[in-house]
Amino acid sequence: FLFVPAVEVKIEVVIPEKERSKEEMSPNGKASPLIYKVNGTARHYHLEEHPIASNPYHNPKDVVEASVCHVKDLENGQMREVDLGCGKALLIKESGEFHAVGHKCPHYGAPLVKGVLSKGRVRCPWHGACFNIGTGDIEDFPGLDSLPRFQVKIEKDKVYIRASKQALQTQRRTKMMAKCISLSNYNLSSTNVLIIGAGAAGLVCAETLRQEGFSDRIVMCTMDRHLPYDRPKLSKSMDSHPEQIALRPKEFFRSYDIEVLTEMQVAAVDIKNKIAVFKDGFKMEYNKLLIATGNTPKALSCKGKEVENVFNIRTPEDANRVVKLATSKNVVIVGASFLGMEVAAYLAERAHSVSLVELEEVPFKKFFGERVGRAVMKMFESNRVKFYMQTEVSELREQEGKLKEVVLKSGKVLRADVCVVGVGAVPATGFLKQSGINIDSKGFIVVNKMMQTNIPGVFAAGDAVTFPLALRNNKKVNVPHWQMAHMHGRIAALNMLAHGMEISTVPYLWTAMFGKSIRYAGHGEGFDDVVIQGDLDELKFVAFYTKSDEVVAVASMNYDPIVSKVAEVLAAGRTIRKRDHCCFFLSFRTGDMSWLTGKGS
Repeated sequence: FLFVPAVEVKIEVVIPEKERSKEEMSPNGKASPLIYKVNGTARHYHLEEHPIASNPYHNPKDVVEASVCHVKDLENGQMREVDLGCGKALLIKESGEFHAVGHKCPHYGAPLVKGVLSKGRVRCPWHGACFNIGTGDIEDFPGLDSLPRFQVKIEKDKVYIRASKQALQTQRRTKMMAKCISLSNYNLSSTNVLIIGAGAAGLVCAETLRQEGFSDRIVMCTMDRHLPYDRPKLSKSMDSHPEQIALRPKEFFRSYDIEVLTEMQVAAVDIKNKIAVFKDGFKMEYNKLLIATGNTPKALSCKGKEVENVFNIRTPEDANRVVKLATSKNVVIVGASFLGMEVAAYLAERAHSVSLVELEEVPFKKFFGERVGRAVMKMFESNRVKFYMQTEVSELREQEGKLKEVVLKSGKVLRADVCVVGVGAVPATGFLKQSGINIDSKGFIVVNKMMQTNIPGVFAAGDAVTFPLALRNNKKVNVPHWQMAHMHGRIAALNMLAHGMEISTVPYLWTAMFGKSIRYAGHGEGFDDVVIQGDLDELKFVAFYTKSDEVVAVASMNYDPIVSKVAEVLAAGRTIRKRDHCCFFLSFRTGDMSWLTGKGS
């Protein structure tokens, strides 16, 4: 019996020099200006300088200390949540060094201790966001904020934690950003950076520019009436109000001089003169342009398509209105898309009946494969959702102008008080047809690895683009995922500042239905086989999507964090062979993930 004396670990919060709060700013100090070039002309922008503080805690009463663990309690590659009494931190040991950061993912609050630690970063188990364990900085998305970072000190093999109560409670950190210099001197019809679209790609682009010290004018414009909001929640949490799902509060945009023009539609872009022409005739000159207009939902083309109470879910008002109309009523959903299925799941407990009409024989067949699709379909049927497969809508019938019935080509007539259409979308790029910007045959904007179009100074991002995906040998693909839109926006911003940054992220998405989530990583388009591990009937499974001998994507339900583990393997440039999927699955269950540190295939 070997007795090991109790050891304490000390962790204290250290606010990076450039991250210190405004209260610690020098009122007059300015850093040396950074310089970037626009069309060969040098431009300056400033980061506000912060004084070096001897004590990172300007309020001693905000500090808490607590004993944590013995230094030998953690092996290399291990993480542990540690409780400080008024909040928790995530303690990490990698390569013999201790690190400590916030323990919750700032996106939706996932416990990062259940995530994946690999090569200096931790990946969220739920939605794949990645954070640097040394700085807490967000390195992959979704989400906007970074983690608070806590300094770790070890004294005589004893560990203590010293941390800010505020940081422990908020569990998030917004990177310091520059402000616009002399905004009042600008011409209202001229901006340095114009961003068309105010979704995730547009917002992340604007924030990244400010984080990198850009202090010239930034204008975002959107057809929406709201500031940027969490669009995936429109189908997952349909009764959410706009202010509840806002990505940033109004004060944020004012604080960092990011101008947002709402209910403003761009009708044309004059690339020669660098002018965006709005629908109302207003014109705005720009120096750099980001096009992040997303997509436009497809409408039904059948008889009666103009009947009242037929919806595409495009805005919070649409979602709210559908919930109100559907309560205790009959709902018909056309299209077993992600949106259609999520809406069906959300309304199943609220509506009198939910019917789903789909042209394919199984939901999600092209994306998740037939076996997974049937398992999901069975889950829906057990929750009172009725499917009408391999048919289409032929007519919408009305009574006093409002929807009464949905008639199918099969001859079936469905009672309907409200209809939600989720039959796909097309890129919102029609206004660019005469612009000279390269658009492919499907309407997508073609960009390179730096999110640049064929026109100098014009970038594009999000659902409306095709880009080279490193994971699939730089094949040009369209990946309409929330996470990917974030990364597109960041890459575009960095290259507006001539950083020469190429995109190399692994696509990651999720869907939520009846309190269960399917996670997915990779790009499975064109898969020729699906290998299932686990139990589909119990909805506890992992599906490996393969093309020839290579695993190109993975999906799982109730097997966290295996999708995040696969994402890390793919992000490292490694290949999982079809013959190795079983070994991968078993190594996940035993915890031996040598895949993450090995080299080659």
